Amino acid sequence: MTIPKPLVQINQSFIVFSVIAGLIFSPAILLLPFAVGVYTLITKKNPVIMAARPLLKKPANEYIQEDREQQLFNQWIATVCLGLSLVFFAAGITAAAYFFAIMVMAAAGIALMGYCIGCTVRYRLMMMKHNRTRTN
Repeated sequence: MTIPKPLVQINQSFIVFSVIAGLIFSPAILLLPFAVGVYTLITKKNPVIMAARPLLKKPANEYIQEDREQQLFNQWIATVCLGLSLVFFAAGITAAAYFFAIMVMAAAGIALMGYCIGCTVRYRLMMMKHNRTRTN
C-alpha cells in the first residue's frame, strides 16, 4: 500500500512546524505531534494525512507514491524521539529534551528536501537482517 507524496510532505511539514512551535512557545505543544504519532501507530491511520486527503487536486494514484510501511517506520522513530523529549522536559533535563525534539524536526525537514534518514536506517537494518540469515 502506498501514500501520495504530497500527503507525506504535509505530515512532515506538520511535524516540523509543531516541533518549532513547541520549542519556541511551550514544550506542551509537542504533545500534539506525539499524540498524532501514537494514534497513527495504533490505528495505522494518520489523522494529518486523512485530513489533508481532500486537498489533493488529482486522484491519489496520479502522484508519486511513498511506501506505507516505510512511513510507519519513520513514524515510530519520530514518536519515540518526541516521547523521550517530553519525558526529558518533564524531568527538567532540557538539553536532552531539545536534542530529541530537534532530531525529529531535522529529520522531517531533511525529508522535505528529499533525503529520508529513516529510509536509510530501515534499509541498513534490513540488510543486517538479510546478511545474518544468509550466513546462518
